[in-house]
Amino acid sequence: MKKTMNKTISGVLAKVFLLTLTLTFGTIKGNAQKFALIDMEYVLKNIPAYERANEQLNQISKKWQAEVEALNTEAATMYKNYQNEIVFLSQEQKKAKQEQIMAKEKQAAELKKRYFSPEGELFKKRQSLMTPIQEEIYNTVKEISDLRGYSLVLDRASDTAIIFGSPKIDISNEVLDKLGYGK
Repeated sequence: MKKTMNKTISGVLAKVFLLTLTLTFGTIKGNAQKFALIDMEYVLKNIPAYERANEQLNQISKKWQAEVEALNTEAATMYKNYQNEIVFLSQEQKKAKQEQIMAKEKQAAELKKRYFSPEGELFKKRQSLMTPIQEEIYNTVKEISDLRGYSLVLDRASDTAIIFGSPKIDISNEVLDKLGYGK
């Protein structure tokens, strides 16, 4: 009788376990989330406006860098001349030359900060050129996600945690098509 009772309890436990397992997987499957990948580098490389904006930013950056370097070169030349003339200068003249050199170096540093700091002109220019492109891509990805029922879209290009992503869930070309840049 004890054996029969143990078999019955084991059978009931096995059935409860199977039922729990079935319900768990059924619930997970019923609430399955859909994911997609996008390769933002690929998308951006195929948008001419992005390439033009990058080229414009590079040209502006080079121009501003040349301005800063010109001031630094001028300060360096002033210092070199000062070093050559130092033996012939009075204390007042030395002090005046040193102040001129320091003023030129300060001018170069302030210009560099104005152009290249995190709140500088280059950052503002980048933001004004890139934000509309990024918003357009975001809105397109959101539209595709809503249409296809994706809960999450990951950027394949920037997330190193993605070891493998099936090309079947990559929506990069679909985004480009919707933006009008399809191939």
